Amino acid sequence: MLWMMLFCAILMEVFAQTFLKMSAGWTKLVPGVIALILFPTQFVIYSLVINKLPISISYALWSGLGTAAMAFIGWLWFKETLTALNWFFISVIIVGIVGLLLSKQ
Repeated sequence: MLWMMLFCAILMEVFAQTFLKMSAGWTKLVPGVIALILFPTQFVIYSLVINKLPISISYALWSGLGTAAMAFIGWLWFKETLTALNWFFISVIIVGIVGLLLSKQ
C-alpha cells in the first residue's frame, strides 16, 4: 500500500507540474487552480509515505522518476528538445534509482 501511495504522490507531482506549465504563467486559470490543488495533496501523501519507508528510497524515487517523467512529458507534450546527451542522463537517473532499490533489498 505504501508503494502505491508513493507512486500516487509521484503521479500527482507530475500532473501538478504539467498543469502549472499549461497555465502559461497563470494566463489560464483552470490549469493553475488544478496545480494548486495537486501540489499540497501530493505533499500530504508523500509525508505519510516517508513515515514508513526509508527516505533515501522514497525521495530518490519521487525526485528521480518525477524528473524523468517531466523530461519525457516536456518532450512529448510540449515539444521541447531533448538531445542524445539528455536522453543518456535521463537513463542514468533511472538506472541509479533501480540500483538504489536493488541495493536496499
